Amino acid sequence: MSTSLLQQIKSGQIWGFQGGVHPPENKTQSNQDSIQPVRIPGELIIPLKQHIGAKGQLVIQVGDQVSKGQPLTQSDLIQSCPVHAPTSGEIVAIEPRAIAHPSGLSDLCVVLRPDHADTWGEKHAIDNYRELEPEKLIDHIRMMGISGMGGAGFPSARKLQTGQGRTEILIINGAECEPYITADDRLMREHAAEIAQGIEIIQHLVQPKLTVMALEDNKPEAVEALKAAINHLPETIVQTVPTKYPSGGEKQLIKLITGREVPSGGIPAAIGILMQNVGTIHAVKRAVIDGEPLIKRVVTLTGKTLKDQNNRWALLGTPINFLLDQQGYKADKKLRRVIIGGPMMGFTAPNEGIPVTKTTNCILVPTRREMTPSQGEMACIRCSACADACPVSLLPQQLQWYAKDQDYDKCSEYNLFDCIDCGACAYVCPSEIPLVQYYRQAKSEIRARDAEKQAAERAKERFEAKKERMERDKRLREEKHRVAAENRRKAMAEKGGDDAVAAAIARVKAKSVSEPEVKPAVAAAIAKAKAKQAEAANHGSTEPDNTEMAKLREERKQQARERKALKTKAAELNSSTSEEEATPKKDAVAAAIARAKARKAAQQAENAEPETASDNSAKPEDPKKAAVAAAVARAKTRKAAQQAENAESETASDDSAEPEDPKKAAVAAALREQKLVKPPSWLKMRNQKPRLMIHLNLKTRRKRLSLPQLREQKHVKPLSRLKMRNQKPRLIIQRNLKIRRKRLSLLQLREQKPVKPHNRQQALSNHAKTMRKCKRGLFYRQ
Repeated sequence: MSTSLLQQIKSGQIWGFQGGVHPPENKTQSNQDSIQPVRIPGELIIPLKQHIGAKGQLVIQVGDQVSKGQPLTQSDLIQSCPVHAPTSGEIVAIEPRAIAHPSGLSDLCVVLRPDHADTWGEKHAIDNYRELEPEKLIDHIRMMGISGMGGAGFPSARKLQTGQGRTEILIINGAECEPYITADDRLMREHAAEIAQGIEIIQHLVQPKLTVMALEDNKPEAVEALKAAINHLPETIVQTVPTKYPSGGEKQLIKLITGREVPSGGIPAAIGILMQNVGTIHAVKRAVIDGEPLIKRVVTLTGKTLKDQNNRWALLGTPINFLLDQQGYKADKKLRRVIIGGPMMGFTAPNEGIPVTKTTNCILVPTRREMTPSQGEMACIRCSACADACPVSLLPQQLQWYAKDQDYDKCSEYNLFDCIDCGACAYVCPSEIPLVQYYRQAKSEIRARDAEKQAAERAKERFEAKKERMERDKRLREEKHRVAAENRRKAMAEKGGDDAVAAAIARVKAKSVSEPEVKPAVAAAIAKAKAKQAEAANHGSTEPDNTEMAKLREERKQQARERKALKTKAAELNSSTSEEEATPKKDAVAAAIARAKARKAAQQAENAEPETASDNSAKPEDPKKAAVAAAVARAKTRKAAQQAENAESETASDDSAEPEDPKKAAVAAALREQKLVKPPSWLKMRNQKPRLMIHLNLKTRRKRLSLPQLREQKHVKPLSRLKMRNQKPRLIIQRNLKIRRKRLSLLQLREQKPVKPHNRQQALSNHAKTMRKCKRGLFYRQ
């Protein structure tokens, strides 16, 4: 950074930035009184994550007694800040609770019940920090839980570590441009000396060439207090900037003080600048010199629903409703709202029981008239007022379109992450479009998508590393086995063992070729065949005697044919019994087939007897087998004769039966020829043409005519209104299945006794008669 620029800054030159707005300040309501002291609530809810980065690991358990300032979490990461007990007491729960976040989600919190003794634990103060190495001093600041208190909550140790050796200008941000918020203003007025000590600690760590204390020109008391406190510090000045929102933004204040712009996606350290909030500087002083961790902060309590509007020291974890009750809170009946932060960058709290965190600088509870609620989002009129007010020179209108359409690639292309969520675009929008809400949601989606992508890339890297390691191990194993085999071969060659092994392998191969494996059953059959051939050769014949085998084969074939015939008969009998209504012709055919089969079986039995006799005469058989075969043949003959007799008797009985009634025979034939007629479905009944019936009322004559009569009938003229008025309506009682259908005059109806319902059988018969008459065209007439 050039010397001329430093000289310009020292001389008081101020640059400007594009855009910005001038909303009503509303700071005088709360900056008139001094900061009120701490009050301990009945319960403290301490979120484990109150900063940007990873949360620490718990070092306490439910039921533990803790002292004031005792660490509740710990972590070795530079991006993580531990949390400490704001007061002494007992840990009663560790559970998810609602936290101060725009999403309204819950996070893990430590619930502490104070004992109101407010007993401090061990303090770790550093007497002479100038003799301590910067790295150890930065780690001490991290262990004290110090993070940015201006709104972002970035860990201060990480920012100081980044700025080491690169910082030329140190800027202390005391602009506090947000309307209603006066926490930093009162802190600079009342604790200017402690802020100066904190500036000295930061200067010792980063060694800047120039330190600038930047404030807006609407804080004259704070300017005077700081000038008196830092007049002994070298290369340190107090600079005022014009009151313009958002001049307190990091990039906007850098542009105002130095005239330089932070590159898109970059950090101030890239251009040699480090910025810290005055609340963070005060916390650094308390952590290093006093040894007190960050357990409390100044909170502005403002809004016309409060009886007393001022600033108060609040322990971290204090429920918001406890602070509001201390200020005489009376909620608006028509619109109850609690806003965390200011009206420009704040968000509505999900409930009044959420706790104060390290970034909670204001609690705004306005009335309905004080802050008029939105009337609802309307269509964009393309007035470009949002683009003119944007302090980062973005295109809010197009960003909103892409965010609403979930086109996150286009959002990134249009530098969505350069947006500081200041709300200037939404403040000037005449259509009341909540632009900042669209941007916040799109940023969250993009961060989640990038996190998933990074996780997938890490998983891919791990998989590729594992695959490479496995391949490397495989190559090593193969190489190891190859070397071992080579060594074995060399050893055997030295001992002359190669020839013996080769000879053994050759013998095994020759044995397997000369003696093929033969199954035992095949070998036995071959032995039997060879024995028969030898016996035939001894008797002087060239072929063995196979007559016995041929005879057994014929018997098996005959038995198979008989079994097949029996199965066929059984199937025919089953099929005949399953047919409920068989015709006489079919019965006759079945009887004839049975008689033919019986005659055929008898002939086969007769032919079998001489063949058996001839076989017996040709060569004597086993008497037991012959007796069994004869018994089987006799049994088959008797069975065939019985089947033939049964078939003849059935046929005779059918022929001798009395002739049936011709009408019944015709009905039976029709039923056999025609399939069962199913009733028409509702769809068919709906598509049928309905019968035409004319229902009479007072305007038309009451008649029921058939279709031919209706065609001959002329158009029925309606009665006149006078005749209809004088005509007495006839009472018609329509009969259903349980009530008789009658048409009676009024006099007859009065004399008539109540009609008793018929029983169901009689009602059904009457209904059937009526339906038959209707089918023949006999309609009722009056």
